[in-house]
Amino acid sequence: MEPKNIFSESGIIITLLLIAIPIIVASILVIIKAKKVLKNFLKKKELEKFNEYIKNLSPEEVQKLELRKKQLEFSLSNNELAGDKTPIDAKGLIDNVSEASSLRFIEQKKKSQARPYIEPDLTKLILWYLGCATFWLLFGTTVGEYVGIKFVAPDVDHYSWLSFGRLRPVHTNAVFWGWASLAMLGLAYYVIPRVSNVPIASIKTGYRTLILVNASVILGSLFLMAGINNGGGEYREYIWPVMALFGIGVIISLRNFYKTIAKRTTKEIYVSNWYIISAMMFLLVIAIIAYWPSWQNGLGETIIQGYYMHQGVGMWFMLFNLGLMYYFLPQQLNKPIYSYSLGILAFWVQILFYTLIGTHHFIFSAIPWWLQTVAIVGSAGMIIPVVAGTTNFLMTFKGSWHKLSGSYTLPFYLIGIIFYFTGSLQGTAEAFKFTNLIWHFTDFTVAHSHLTMYGIICFMLWGFIYTVVPRLTGKEPPQITVGAHFWLALIGLLFYTFPLMYGSTLRGLMWMEGTKSFIESVELMAPYWLWRAIGGSLMWLSHILFAYNFYVMVKKKEEIEIPSSPKDILNAKVALDNQEVTN
Repeated sequence: MEPKNIFSESGIIITLLLIAIPIIVASILVIIKAKKVLKNFLKKKELEKFNEYIKNLSPEEVQKLELRKKQLEFSLSNNELAGDKTPIDAKGLIDNVSEASSLRFIEQKKKSQARPYIEPDLTKLILWYLGCATFWLLFGTTVGEYVGIKFVAPDVDHYSWLSFGRLRPVHTNAVFWGWASLAMLGLAYYVIPRVSNVPIASIKTGYRTLILVNASVILGSLFLMAGINNGGGEYREYIWPVMALFGIGVIISLRNFYKTIAKRTTKEIYVSNWYIISAMMFLLVIAIIAYWPSWQNGLGETIIQGYYMHQGVGMWFMLFNLGLMYYFLPQQLNKPIYSYSLGILAFWVQILFYTLIGTHHFIFSAIPWWLQTVAIVGSAGMIIPVVAGTTNFLMTFKGSWHKLSGSYTLPFYLIGIIFYFTGSLQGTAEAFKFTNLIWHFTDFTVAHSHLTMYGIICFMLWGFIYTVVPRLTGKEPPQITVGAHFWLALIGLLFYTFPLMYGSTLRGLMWMEGTKSFIESVELMAPYWLWRAIGGSLMWLSHILFAYNFYVMVKKKEEIEIPSSPKDILNAKVALDNQEVTN
């Protein structure tokens, strides 16, 4: 097949359009952030000039500031017009007031509601979840960074426990079950009590889940490196006793959340709880199906693997994070979600179609043709919940786009939403027969999985964490390192995925031609694997910055402000003078 003919295929055209969207969005964000950086730079220069000015204040100027300070600090005693005698109130204007004197046709303004009280024990629990999740992110992606380097330097080591076949599942399972799952559960312990308006049923249960999940990831990683695994199941390499620990942890937290929601003081069950509880229920179903031995033979195992792999992504990670988004996005924009009905529509349609699409990874295989067709139809049907959800989120943004330039959290939200649209629909395009024939069993699938799990799940989780931790600790992260985290992660993801997509397309076409050997297709991928290593390195560096930001948020941080009042200016002068004397 000639390369020029592929651009007449709908799957290729859709994919190219979807690739262009995050590039355009990233370019717009670059312009916005560049203006912000320039503004901060000019402000810093202004501060330097201001410090030089106040250091050289003349005695007369200092005297004027002192005078102005006294003037500003002056206040009335509120007793100037009062006397010692009891006021005469013959008409009862003071003592016998029974009617409201305000104008009834003017609406009384609502007072701003105080931030809801968060129990100290619950705060500690949530921070433990997020702290452990951050550790697994660093650990898992450090392993992934090393695995990515092996594509460029395959002979970097010759130890069996550091081989690609053992480290790759260590990487994927650590970030799946350690990083993302713990972060989601920790955030759920914040969200569910808030939307239910009641305390969490049991703090102790939360710690039990935390211990079980961490134990599962620790034991699972050790077993994988020792060569003890579940066989050829992607993302289910943990042996069943290890995965059972994870499942038990989810079960007891599910019961904990259910008891909390059952005691809610609100009439409705908010949509976030729909998504979160359903995700946890689906995870248990998925795990049982994936590990039950009765159908783990021959072709049945392949079908089950396709089901498990996709349901794990779509019905655990995606469903859970969408539920969190329905809570945090309105909170950050200070406005209600655009449409509650769209959220419910997306919820039910995702359950309908996503549970059908696992076998679209095995088009043209020995799996029954009707089952392959059902998977393709289900993949196409996912357009409905993705478009509904994306529309809901972007319309919630409507009228608040200006907040992007002054927020370090909202860009994470926006990129997560954009990749939710592009990454999900790219999966639909990849399920078509022609595109599946080209791309499957190439690194295109690897690129797609990173667009979804990283571009959607990770960016959403980072946005949520940057939102909730300052609420728990009262401490903000350094905005410069948050910005560096964002851009390194985004640019690294683009460097990682787009070259792999291009190279994998060339590789797939080479296979279809059948005129060249397999090893020539391996040599073809060498430069694109280099880009993979570069992009992965940038992503890994962003995770180090995220860990630093998290550390700062849970530790004390000094705030620096430009003095504006005479009192603050005088205090700043004294501090600078003392600093010069000390030096």
